[in-house]
Amino acid sequence: MRRLGIILTIMIALSMPEVMSQVSLDSCRAWAQRNYPAIRQYELIRQSADYSISNAARAWIPKVMLSAQATYQSDAANMSEVWSSMGLGDVMSAAGREIPDLYMRKFQGKVQLDIQQTIWDGGKAAADKRSAHTLQRQQEAQSDVDFRILDNRILALYFGSLLLEEQTELLIMTDSVLHENLKRVKTMFDNNMALPSDVDAVEVELLSLEQKRQQLDASRNAYVEMLSMMVGKDLSSEKLALPAERELRLTADKERPELKLMTAQSENIASQRKTIMSYSMPQFSAFAQGWYGYPSLNMFKAMQSGTWGLSAIVGVRMQWNIGAYYTQRNKLNQLDVSQKQIAVQRDVFLYNQRLDRTRENAEILRLSQALASDERIVELRGNVRRAAENKYENGTITTSELLQKISDESNARSARTMHKIELVKAQYEFENL
Repeated sequence: MRRLGIILTIMIALSMPEVMSQVSLDSCRAWAQRNYPAIRQYELIRQSADYSISNAARAWIPKVMLSAQATYQSDAANMSEVWSSMGLGDVMSAAGREIPDLYMRKFQGKVQLDIQQTIWDGGKAAADKRSAHTLQRQQEAQSDVDFRILDNRILALYFGSLLLEEQTELLIMTDSVLHENLKRVKTMFDNNMALPSDVDAVEVELLSLEQKRQQLDASRNAYVEMLSMMVGKDLSSEKLALPAERELRLTADKERPELKLMTAQSENIASQRKTIMSYSMPQFSAFAQGWYGYPSLNMFKAMQSGTWGLSAIVGVRMQWNIGAYYTQRNKLNQLDVSQKQIAVQRDVFLYNQRLDRTRENAEILRLSQALASDERIVELRGNVRRAAENKYENGTITTSELLQKISDESNARSARTMHKIELVKAQYEFENL
């Protein structure tokens, strides 16, 4: 019983028609985005922005600097010599006192620690953070534009491959019709009702059809190979599915990656204005300095003892780069010019968008009208071809006339397929616009 069940299972499996897996356009678009090397750019942009924001935030961390120095001077202060030149030595001697030796050593040195805490930086840290965020959005928007270009290439390759595949299937159908007529012509030739040239004419058409099929196969293989490279999967043995017709839906202008890029560029320029303005603002900070060395702040003690000592000072500092005003106006004017250029680019883009939409809408209307009559044309061409076959058997038309009717039907089927695929492709392109 078990063996019988296995045999029945195998027979059922063999009797079922082979179903070739199909690949959808949406799958190819998703695979292409994951396979595209630039996808890693998003993570790198985010990391770069995080580092820039972190650096801007650290402007408020106290700055600590450790330094050391040793010097030898050609001369140094000597109070004893000054007092002697003023005659104070004799006065002190008469009073029974001696003038102490007070002089600076020529060799001096110190180890110093500086600490500075920003109180107000004129808005520079906040401007740097804004610049990092706007630059990140601008770079991400540029990557989105690159992905739209990638998506358009996927559309072109997918529908191009699909069209070549459908044309190949039409040639196979026409090949079947020609073989049936070749049998008919040969039968009539055997019955002395046709000439050898009639058989040759049909065979020439078959050979020509085979040549066209080979060319289509070569072109399709090239398209599929490029498509496979872009999606990162081998599609040579896969059948591409024809997408369903799309309902026309206009994407809002603000959703376009190109417009998002222009908006991000404008925001980045606005943040640059704030950064430039911050350069000309005064900055306030608190500081502390401490050092161990010679001389110390108590200069007379250092001159008397000649030993190293500890010293420290604290205070508040104000810095104002007045020179930043010299170029500020020109820099701001340059940014204004850049903003105006972006506005012009936006107007040009929207103008071209309206033209492209009008063109695509007219193309969709043309293809829809053509497709509406294609079914009837194919039906009528089929009727004419079958009638021609009967007429040929009755000897009322020539082989050339029969072949012409077969060619007319094949061209009608090809036109219907082309219009159908081009219509769906135009709908996708219009949706992208």
